[in-house]
Amino acid sequence: MDFSFSSEHQQVRETTRRFCQTEIAPLVRQADESERFPRQIFPRWGELGLLGVRYPEADGGSGLDKISDCIIREELSYVSQGFAASWSAHTHLGIWPIWRAGTPEQKERFFRPALTGRRIAGFALSEPEAGSNIRALKTRARKVAGGYRLDGAKLYITNAPIADFLLLAARTAPALKPEAISLFIVELPNPGLDIRHLDKEGIRCSETGMIHIADAFVPDDCLLGGHEGTYPIILESLAENRVGVSANALGMARAAFDAALGFARQRQVAGQPILKYQAIAHRLADMSAEIEAAKWMVYHGAWRVDRGTLDAATASRIKLIASETAVRVSEQAIRIHGGAGIMREYPVGRIHRDALVYVIGEGTAEIQRNIIARALDD
Repeated sequence: MDFSFSSEHQQVRETTRRFCQTEIAPLVRQADESERFPRQIFPRWGELGLLGVRYPEADGGSGLDKISDCIIREELSYVSQGFAASWSAHTHLGIWPIWRAGTPEQKERFFRPALTGRRIAGFALSEPEAGSNIRALKTRARKVAGGYRLDGAKLYITNAPIADFLLLAARTAPALKPEAISLFIVELPNPGLDIRHLDKEGIRCSETGMIHIADAFVPDDCLLGGHEGTYPIILESLAENRVGVSANALGMARAAFDAALGFARQRQVAGQPILKYQAIAHRLADMSAEIEAAKWMVYHGAWRVDRGTLDAATASRIKLIASETAVRVSEQAIRIHGGAGIMREYPVGRIHRDALVYVIGEGTAEIQRNIIARALDD
């Protein structure tokens, strides 16, 4: 077994890290405080090939692998999880199902422009009363001449306020069966969709919306794949993305640890750096060990994605461990900073707020435990 990153992977990391430091880092404070995403970043991501990293060159992508995808996520999240969240909602959940199951016309119309950053995508799945239970979706689509009419609501949808189109899940049959759930590509603005920007405590610069859907018309050519019943595509997308967001969590944990270590080296008490105190050193040792364990879970998961052997329970284990590691490490980083930890001059408070999102988003920690527990009975 080879546990080293290839030279190509190292180049991806260096390119992403350089871009993050020069073009994203200067924007983070203002974007976080204004809770507005700088749209000009999307075309820049497109120019660098960062939006198409997981897709074949023949389809307009960069032709790289899931390991490369996780490296980009890790480096983006190291600087700002808000930026990383918008990137993820666009480049995976927003367009992966179109690449996976869309018609040739849908790929040309939506997928390819999204790879360049000329069109921004979002994925509208979560609902006020459904949460993580996909089968309980209440948004409905009824067939009419030339298309469908949609009614319902979506909640906590990343990129919704800035999106040019949404991949939206709706029920196309009343029975609570997987085949009754379909995906629609909804171009924005649409007079039937009322999108309200939501203010958040975490990932603040990643714009999130609540969507009220009232008699929204979607033409037949925007039904994903040209047929109803694309629920399996949703499941595939979520499973792979759980490995991806685990890399996001890894990036946050690393950032919190590095901030805490730097602070512990500089902050002095009784004439010596607090790193010299065993209580602080042991906390940092634990943080370092947890990060290392999460790192290899994440990249083993990415390796399995590339080989087509990832299963839902493994994805859930990785997401559970990585997300909770990010929360624990960022909390410890605040404690090491002491009073400085809650000052905006330091990044650890923001990182902790952002990390908390991922024990909820992309399937709560409880949902991950349910999936893992069910697999134990198989």
